[in-house]
Order: sequence, then C-alpha cells, then structure tokens
Amino acid sequence: MKIKVQLVVCAEDGREEQVQEIAMAEKPHQQIEHLSFTLAEAKSVLKMLQQHLVEQQATAFVAAHAQCEHCGKSLGIKGYHTRTFRTLFGTVTLTSPRLYHCRCQRRKATTFRPPNALVTGSVAPELLLLETKWASVVSYGLTAQVLKDFLPVDATLNATTIQNHALAVAQRCEDELGEEQWAFVEGCPADWATLSIPDGPMTVGIDGGYIRNWEEKQQHFEVIVGKSILVFRRDDEANIASSKCFGFVQTLDEKPKRRLFEVLQSQGHQMSQQLTFLSDGGDTVRDLQLYLNPHAEHLLDWFHLAMRLTVLQQTAKGLPQTISVEDETYRLRDAVVQELERLKWLLWHGNVYRAFQVVESVEMDLDVAAATGDGTARKLLKAVQEFHTYIDRNRAFVHNDGERYRYGERISTGFVESTVNQVISKRFCKKQQMQWTKRGAHLLLQTRVKTLNRELGAVFQRWYPDLQLEEEPLAA
Repeated sequence: MKIKVQLVVCAEDGREEQVQEIAMAEKPHQQIEHLSFTLAEAKSVLKMLQQHLVEQQATAFVAAHAQCEHCGKSLGIKGYHTRTFRTLFGTVTLTSPRLYHCRCQRRKATTFRPPNALVTGSVAPELLLLETKWASVVSYGLTAQVLKDFLPVDATLNATTIQNHALAVAQRCEDELGEEQWAFVEGCPADWATLSIPDGPMTVGIDGGYIRNWEEKQQHFEVIVGKSILVFRRDDEANIASSKCFGFVQTLDEKPKRRLFEVLQSQGHQMSQQLTFLSDGGDTVRDLQLYLNPHAEHLLDWFHLAMRLTVLQQTAKGLPQTISVEDETYRLRDAVVQELERLKWLLWHGNVYRAFQVVESVEMDLDVAAATGDGTARKLLKAVQEFHTYIDRNRAFVHNDGERYRYGERISTGFVESTVNQVISKRFCKKQQMQWTKRGAHLLLQTRVKTLNRELGAVFQRWYPDLQLEEEPLAA
C-alpha cells in the first residue's frame, strides 16, 4: 500500500491554487506492527509539512507588504537573505527579502525586511511554552530529550538552549511585575465597608528551604516558599476554592511583598478579606506579611514552635538528676523537664507573660548547673536563651492555639511543608543533585510556581492573544 501526503493551498474563495507533494510512504499491512505511521515516519511527515506550510505563510505575508501602503507602488528588492525559525515540528528556513521603502514618504531607513514584522522571535510561542513548562518540572537535559523523542524538533536542541529559553521567559515575567511598596493597604474603613462580601477567608503559610550554592560550593542559600489557600464554607463544611504557591530567593528578590500581593490579588483578595498569615517567625519572613491587609491576623506557626520545644525537652533529659551547690543537693533534670512542659502548655494557650517567667526560671536553674561545669547544662542554657529571644521577637504573633484548634482553625503550616517539598525538593534538591546560582534558581522558581498554579498558559496567551492551547499546562 502506497500513501501520498500532499499540501493543497487554497485561495480565499476555496479554489485550489497550489498542490505540493510532501511525502510518499509505502506501508505493508500483514502484521499489527505495520498498522499506522511509526513515530519516525510521523515526525518526518510533520517536519516536511511544517516547512512547506510556514514557507507559504511567510510568502503570503511578504506579498501583502510588497506594495507601498500610501501610493500602492510595488517596492523594489535589494536582496535576499534567510533566517531560521524553531517550531514544534522542526526548524524552518525562511527566505527574507530586503525591500526598498517607497520614496513617496521620507523615512530614516532606506530598506526593511517584511518577515521581521511577522517572525518577531526565533522560537515559536508554543514550543517556547512546552520548553518552559517541562523545564520547570524536570531537568533541562531531560526536557530536551523528551521533546526530541516525541517531536521533530531541531537535533541541536540541548539543555543549554532549554535553560536560556526558560530563564528568558521567567525574566520577562519578572519585568512585568509591578514596583515594590512597603505597604499595600489602600482606602479607609468607610471604603472597605462598601466592598462586596469576600468569597471566604484566606490563609497564607510561609516557610523556607535551602538550595546548594554554585558560587560558594560548600554553602547553601535560602529560598522562601509559601502557599495561599482560599476557603469557602457551604453546609457547615470548609472547602478549598483555590490554592496558589509562590517562591523566591530571599537574598536576591527585590520585590517579595509585591510578589505575595499579586498572588493574593489573583485569588480575588480585597481589603475587607479575612486573612491569616502563618509563619515560623524568622527574620526573613516576619516583615514580608505585614501591611498587606488591614484585617490580617499574624500567627506564629505552632509546628515550628513545638519543634523547638521538643528539642529543648530532649536535651533536658540528658541533664544530671541532681546537682550539688555549697554542700546542698538540688533536683535538676525533673525540675527542668517539668518547667519545659509547663512552658509548652502556656504557649499553647497564648499566655506569653507567664511563659517568659517560666523561661527565666529555667535559665536561672541552668545557669547554676552550668557554673558547676556540666556541659549539657551549658548547651541547654544557650538553647533556652535563644528560644527566649525568639519568643520575645515574635510575642505579637503568639495566640491561643488551643482555642483555635478547638474551633477547627489552622494553627500550623503543615500544608506549606508539602509545598516546600513540591516546589523546591522535587526539582532542586532530592532527585536533581545540582548546585544553583541565585539568579538561576530564582527565575526557575517563577516558572515552576506558574506551572504548578496552572498560570503559565495564561501568561503566554496574554503575550500572544491568538495562541490556542488545547489543555492547561502540566502540574506536578
């Protein structure tokens, strides 16, 4: 059986103008493996079809611009050149004539190339979208291999090309981000009262992770990751309406608050919204969440608080049972362990004043024990002092978590822990044992969160309004 593939170009009235033979294939039909095109045959046909199709489109575009738009006179040709255009189905070589401008109008340039107005980039938008989407999910090298396995893309496509294209897309997104502000609260209470009722409360969790540094081989740098969840209640049941994640390199990003605000805005945030921020209280995130909403509630994440207390309790179990001071024996281990349990209970119920008293009492006991030369007491004393400073800096964020827990409200950033694993670990740390520059990691983070949020396709459709996408970008 012989199969002939032809390209038929029709005029606007439907009449055939040109017929071109694309491929001739001879297919047996005796066994199941003979049925249909093979992947190699399909890629070959698509590549040839793409070459002829784009050539016809470019030729039609040049013909439409070969006359002066003012007087209608045919423009002269100075010379012919070629340019390449990467598409999903192969790299196309196009003829690019250089035409003279008509003398009926005065212009700075004498000549111009019509194809430059059509082919504004060297890569087709849909190919650029696929490269960026897959590069945000798997490694650059694997992205190049996947595309070459299933599409007739240029054989020279490699990890470096994928990386350059993906980072260029991310940089374009960064350039579109608005200016940073120290506060984003707008209007007054009278204005907020006139706003429509929000869809539901929003909860934002912020946490951090670490990535290996390329420039300082033995060092890591911090990446801030967060997730915003919009919840609506129906029939006394809470349902997640939408959730979006974000991330940035803390020491590189100059617009972190603007970035978080744009994420909230994309979920319908307004000044009358009930908004809760949960964070570990670290220096890098303490100021990020402030002045974004007049009704925002800022909470110290119970998970990180309890984790710090657990470390203190485990260390206290290594203390000696008793200590001797001036020929008198005092209980140490059990007393400190009981006080730390009491401290945990007080913080669980938001009693910061009494918690400070307990911390100071523990510090005095450990100070006496450390003076006797006990190493564990000295180590624990330093840890308790650091915890004291930590609570003091975040005293405004300590709330009654016990009460919140009984009412079914969030008290922990557990949902952000999974986001850190999804955003950072799966691409940057666990399977991809790579070292990163701060800029490379930051830009790749922007394309990754847009892919996870299913926003990357919308970004490309905003840039290229006539771009048609059959499905949403991959989320992994």
